[in-house]
Amino acid sequence: MAFDGKLAVVTGAAGFIGSHLTDRLIAGGCTVVGLDNLSNGRRANLEAAERSGRFTFHEVDVADIDAISPLFAGADWVFHLAALADIVPSIERPLHYHHSNVNGTVSVLEAARRAGVKRLVYAASSSCYGLATQFPTPETAAIAPAYPYALTKWIGESSVLHWGKVYGLPVVSLRLFNVYGPRARTSGTYGAVFGVFLAQKLAGKPFTVVGDGSQTRDFTFVGDVVEAFVAAADSQADGEVFNVGSGGTYPINRLVELLGGPVTHVPKRPGEPDCTFADTSRIREALGWAPRVSFEQGVRVMLDHIEDWREAPVWDKAGIADATQAWFRYLKD
Repeated sequence: MAFDGKLAVVTGAAGFIGSHLTDRLIAGGCTVVGLDNLSNGRRANLEAAERSGRFTFHEVDVADIDAISPLFAGADWVFHLAALADIVPSIERPLHYHHSNVNGTVSVLEAARRAGVKRLVYAASSSCYGLATQFPTPETAAIAPAYPYALTKWIGESSVLHWGKVYGLPVVSLRLFNVYGPRARTSGTYGAVFGVFLAQKLAGKPFTVVGDGSQTRDFTFVGDVVEAFVAAADSQADGEVFNVGSGGTYPINRLVELLGGPVTHVPKRPGEPDCTFADTSRIREALGWAPRVSFEQGVRVMLDHIEDWREAPVWDKAGIADATQAWFRYLKD
């Protein structure tokens, strides 16, 4: 899929998904303007983009409308991925999350509207479904965010759809399920299971499995997610919401089996789903998108990149118990 001559703005460009998307757009012929405040992203993720000659980077807070508006001039597409992630920090610092994920989204929407962009694609979160009861979970499922991160991402999505309805800004929202792959965050707070397990494997420590490990997740490879963003931008979809998932759901115990190593168990946490599993029929039918990377293939890729987690925090039971105190204090099943 080629996009010669198009200008794209990617917010969160130095982050995990944003950097992969930036590389994909450049490979397809786009010129890309990357925005990031580097709170989660790494400038090193953009090395290939910066060598391309078709990329410019701006370290900026996307909630600063005056700072970002000039950077949208002439843009055809905007991909809004900039956000604070993780559950526990959102419980501890809800105002920071509101500033980044809500104020930042509205600022990006206004900049895009003023610039007359042809399409904005938003990175929404499947966490909006909370403890879903229908599997696979369709886009029509009840919205029940359980913690501030999920809430702020859903408010962001609501704003995106509102700007589309009121101002006629062409928008698409993609609800992402359990994205993993190279360049996933290797430092900071206790978070995604892949990073936790890879650091533990490198250190020769047991995998800290939550509960009995039978809970399942719709692990979706980052390359497939990037292709969903590209398909959404290059489509006629407008005002639509699509789930982006792998087409399956996989037990944590299966991940442990594929990674290989000893296990220790930590207590099951309130407000955490037993299953995430996207119904992807809508995006398959509307955009012709489908995931291509199997779970087993994706895990092999992660093991090939395991050295990326050499300096990552190594979590143990005591450290996890301390890091998740707010989780147990505030969240309920």
